[in-house]
Amino acid sequence: MELTFNHAFDHVKRSGIRRFTEVVKSVPGAVQLTIGEPDMDTPEAVRAAAKIALDAGDTHYPPNNGRPELLAAISKFEERRNGLRYAPDEIILTIGATEALFISLFALVNPGDEVVIPTPAFSLYESIARLCRAVPVNLPTEDNCFQIDPAALATAITPRTKAIILTSPNNPTGCVYARKTLDAIHGVLKDKPIFVICDEVYRQLVYTDDFTSFSAFADMRDRVIVVQSYSKPYAMTGWRLGYVMADRPVHDKLQVAHQYAVVSAPAFVQTACIEALKYDNSADKALFRRRRDYVYKRLTDMGLDVQEPEGAFYMFISVKKFGMDSLTFCTRMVKEGKVGLTPGVYFGCEGYMRLSYCYSDADLKEGLDRMEAFLKTL
Repeated sequence: MELTFNHAFDHVKRSGIRRFTEVVKSVPGAVQLTIGEPDMDTPEAVRAAAKIALDAGDTHYPPNNGRPELLAAISKFEERRNGLRYAPDEIILTIGATEALFISLFALVNPGDEVVIPTPAFSLYESIARLCRAVPVNLPTEDNCFQIDPAALATAITPRTKAIILTSPNNPTGCVYARKTLDAIHGVLKDKPIFVICDEVYRQLVYTDDFTSFSAFADMRDRVIVVQSYSKPYAMTGWRLGYVMADRPVHDKLQVAHQYAVVSAPAFVQTACIEALKYDNSADKALFRRRRDYVYKRLTDMGLDVQEPEGAFYMFISVKKFGMDSLTFCTRMVKEGKVGLTPGVYFGCEGYMRLSYCYSDADLKEGLDRMEAFLKTL
């Protein structure tokens, strides 16, 4: 007797980022610069709010989409901070941005539908698309300074295209889509029945005043889904909290997927979610910006080709001139140089590696010193 499994898993593997991080951790004394996790702890007031809720016995089922007071707080926050107007009944509290992305694609696509993914991109997008029986269509951007070329986008679109995922600021590049880029994307998509999933989990970590979200195009509101996370701006990665916002008809489909996937986010953390929205992360953003400036100067002084990021906390560094693919280069660097960065192949873009600069200043200096020494051996 032969047991069989869902064929959607045939081409989906465990995260390459996580697998390579395990390789780095297995090398004694190696400096790890692979994971995108803020090195500070969750703000004390947020932790205290969760403790108070637990002590008060807040351990029962909450409403599926989130408590009314929390959804109202998110609605007000998004309008005040980002100029987005989503009513509380157009918002769902999710188990991280991962669930928000999963239920979005699960609710949208049918088998064989295509999802356009500008690359380099977080590998999660392709994996979720495949698990939902969709066909991921890569849209390379590396030859256009990581901006989307409208002609290339138009070519990538077919009658089977159901959605496109826009990530700004971007992981792994730190790129922010320029207003000119967004206008061009809008021009291509405005008359097409294509959904736009805006992954904006790094929106509160933008280092330029010239930031525009695609969600600002009001004429496409019925096709836009905005994904957010508590992980990056509030150092709450382990809490697994995020939210998704969409026009009411879309929201009503998403909430069905959410209900049957997880029922709801835990009750006692929802008080902490309200508290987190009050947190001023300007000091954290200033810290990441200072680290960005330091890392960028060090890399360029080494003669490496890298574009200065305008958001998030990543550098996407070209290794093409060394004549090795990214996995070979990064494997050699961690074993010979004792410093680990993530191969670009895991972001759908060969010839690069990603450095995460959300590690301590000491780790960044030591890691960059080791990288510089390793490069001199090549």
